[in-house]
Amino acid sequence: MSTTNAEDDTPVLEWPMEKVRDTFKNYFVEQHGHVFWPSSPCVPVDDPTLLFTNAGMNQYKPLFLGTCDPNLEMSKLTRAVNSQKCIRAGGKHNDLDDVGKDVYHHTFFEMLGNWSFGDYFKAGAIDMAWQCLTVTFGLDPERLYATYFAGDELTPVDEEARQLWLRYLPDDRVLPFDARDNFWEMGATGPCGPCTEIHYDRIGGRDASKLVNADLPDVMEIWNVVFIQYNREADGSLRPLPAQHVDTGMGFERLTSILQNVDSNYDTDIFIPLFTAIQNITGARPYAKKVGKEDPEYIDMAYRVVADHIRTLCFAITDGAVPSNDGRGYVLRRVLRRAVRYGRQNLGAELGFFAKLVPAFVDVMGSAFPEVVEKQEYVTGIIQEEEESFSRTLDKGLQKFNELAEKVGADQIFSGADAHFLYTSMGFPVDLTELMAEEKGMTLNKEEFEAKMQEEHDISQAAHLAKMAGGSGKDMRLVAEQTSYLVGQNISATDDAAKYVWHEELADCVVKACFIGRNETEDMIGFVGSISPESSAVGIVLDKSSFYAEAGGQVYDVGTLTSSTGAVVKITNVQAYGQFVLHLGEVASGTLSVGDTVKCSVDYVRRAPIASNHTMTHVLNHALREVLIKRPEKESGKTSTLTVDQKGSLVDETKLRFDFSWSGQLTPEQLAEVEKLCMDRIVNAVPVDAYVAPLGDAQQISSLRAVFGEKYPDPVRVVAVSDHAVPEMLANPQDSQWNEYSVEFCGGTHLTNTKEAEAFVLLAEEGIAKGIRRITAITTGEAKKAIALANEFESKLTAAEVVQGDDLESTVKQLSAELDGLDIAAVKKMQFREQLATMTKQVLAYKKQKLAGGSKVVMRFDFGVEGKVAKSVMTAFGKQVKDKALLLVTADPEADRFMVIAGAPKAMKDLNCKAWIEAATDGLDAKGGGKPDSAQYQVSGVEAVDTVLEKARKF
Repeated sequence: MSTTNAEDDTPVLEWPMEKVRDTFKNYFVEQHGHVFWPSSPCVPVDDPTLLFTNAGMNQYKPLFLGTCDPNLEMSKLTRAVNSQKCIRAGGKHNDLDDVGKDVYHHTFFEMLGNWSFGDYFKAGAIDMAWQCLTVTFGLDPERLYATYFAGDELTPVDEEARQLWLRYLPDDRVLPFDARDNFWEMGATGPCGPCTEIHYDRIGGRDASKLVNADLPDVMEIWNVVFIQYNREADGSLRPLPAQHVDTGMGFERLTSILQNVDSNYDTDIFIPLFTAIQNITGARPYAKKVGKEDPEYIDMAYRVVADHIRTLCFAITDGAVPSNDGRGYVLRRVLRRAVRYGRQNLGAELGFFAKLVPAFVDVMGSAFPEVVEKQEYVTGIIQEEEESFSRTLDKGLQKFNELAEKVGADQIFSGADAHFLYTSMGFPVDLTELMAEEKGMTLNKEEFEAKMQEEHDISQAAHLAKMAGGSGKDMRLVAEQTSYLVGQNISATDDAAKYVWHEELADCVVKACFIGRNETEDMIGFVGSISPESSAVGIVLDKSSFYAEAGGQVYDVGTLTSSTGAVVKITNVQAYGQFVLHLGEVASGTLSVGDTVKCSVDYVRRAPIASNHTMTHVLNHALREVLIKRPEKESGKTSTLTVDQKGSLVDETKLRFDFSWSGQLTPEQLAEVEKLCMDRIVNAVPVDAYVAPLGDAQQISSLRAVFGEKYPDPVRVVAVSDHAVPEMLANPQDSQWNEYSVEFCGGTHLTNTKEAEAFVLLAEEGIAKGIRRITAITTGEAKKAIALANEFESKLTAAEVVQGDDLESTVKQLSAELDGLDIAAVKKMQFREQLATMTKQVLAYKKQKLAGGSKVVMRFDFGVEGKVAKSVMTAFGKQVKDKALLLVTADPEADRFMVIAGAPKAMKDLNCKAWIEAATDGLDAKGGGKPDSAQYQVSGVEAVDTVLEKARKF
């Protein structure tokens, strides 16, 4: 509803979206003692089972499962309220395919929620919901309907909820439904319970009871209240939980549309500013609310798609995801490309329109979610790059789609294999192909497409499970039913404080559970009383442990468990599931039983380089920020809007890998600076201090670096690579001198001094996704070996400087091949390649003297298949020989492939370089392209080189 501004007759909303959100929060905080618990990121940082946060309860799962770390502030919650950022695009909950086709589906939405963790239950939840809707928001009680669980053969009817609702509603508006609508379960086993839904009739003045749950926009569910009161056992039975919980969720967009008295969520002030921006940027006609046949050109559908998808992309990228080829990155790429296609094809937008919508999105959502304001420039850059990338192939892809569509038979079924081709070759997400097929009256063979995608997924999943199960083929994960079982057996959390102790065996550890794999026992849960060599892959839960479980990017410890009865278990993997540490491996000898006492023996020789790589990852993080942000700020005197944020890491015994946000490739000078800073820290023998401090105090340290969205315990472990101990920093946390040091929250194992790392070599820097770079580096013996190899190769280059003629050609070939296989510093490798390129030019000058007559030169010169080197060689030839065309073949025998590159003077109109190469490689597996004056192809199988040279000479 709205009123009119007396000064300029503009409408003034009685319930603007900010007021709706704040009113809900304040109702539960001020009237019912809830704690406002901020929305978690819509990209989960600690739940690999989810592509995106898809419900308000996601971040509270540890509380429902009884696995919450008691050191986390969350563990103290009894009542909470918030508005959770949710994305439902991909995975079990996926609304992507429906967005745009109607006026009520979204991929991004906010879920208003209130929770009780062992506090109030059904009566309290229903009373609060009714008062909130009818009193606080003033909804007409005559338009409200409630549903409850009708029961089934295993579960009783929720008569309690029904009776509670009859205090507010007549019997004909309290409706029973089955488990599909009114029973919630976390998994096949585990916490579960009946739910009650509140539905609202937009029209009113009628009996709409038969329209409830009919998927109609005029009678819609607005609030779902889940009563978590049972545990589903493996046999299907229900056991009452010792603590009962309430989990609710109300659609913010739906509630806002009701309060603003409009027909759909898209007609609210949540979306109207976005529609205005879309119209201004694209020049399309105004949004007209049309659906289906009323919208034959799909213009209004395009408005809804673009507006919804810019919200999803902006929130997801802000919270740490980026478009890519797999996982949640692939979902985001699908979302973005779907929006770009509708904008370009249906709204007449120009290239780059989608990224221009980011400011309008920030204006709408920035006050409620300030993180989108902070990340606006970064998000714009990512979307712009991805949009440009897709736009380059969009027209070609549409042309290919139309060609394939013309071949569709009378059955009007578009091939799943063709859809897979469009995805792999043109970057067309399958839902985009499906929509285009629908627009032509066709049906996509989705099953065929999914079968091809499943093949790829199965290969990847098999590799992961094989690693976990040591090749046994078992599923050795602990999921909801396993952790619930352990909690039900009153098994306490594993005390793993001893993982920070070095070179000591931990005795008197008690075996609390033996695990042989999911589905490997009659109850399908997987726990047994004892294990032996015949058990194959096994998992063991102890009361305490000195093993480090894989976490925070650091690989797990390995070692042995030896029981007092003589059993020996080789531990090859250690994983943490909630509060339990699972030691994975095989029984080498004897029998190990629940209740036995064991001794933990960690392989500390293996752990040492892992700790070195982990500590130097912290140093690298600090060095990157110093070189890319701080130094430019000092030089310019301006504060940078750019950030260098950690996006992932991996440290094992051979290397460290660090992913970070940055928009482009680092220059050789920047890489050299970063490497030098890291090496300086080692030379200067800087102490490494680990200290456990109150979370709130630690967060005040000026130089602290934390991973966005990560939940940190309270107290938290602080690791500082600094001449000053952490307690000194805590005493004066805002002292600017701390900015000179690396300070991070971290639960990993570390060195005590950087000198123990011995050396640091930065091996590679590369892009892995839009706006995400990756550095790979090594320390200790591996780094010293790399330095020695670089010095040795440099000596060979120096010796080659005096070689001339045919000998120089063979020397350059040999050194180029050798350099390709060297693991040495990236900067050194670049320098050596430049020196070899100079020598290559000398070889070409010598070859020029031997050339006689003809307009075409065909030659083989092996320097690998480096595109940049090949381009440099061709440029050098063109400068020295201005009247001849060159076709050059260079092979990489180890990779069993070769490159064919051709170039011709622009004045040579009678030669087409692309046709020249295609003729020379005819019948071979050659991939590439080019123009009449230059072309480049790569070919598999070096045995074909001579044939290619011969055909090239005859062309």
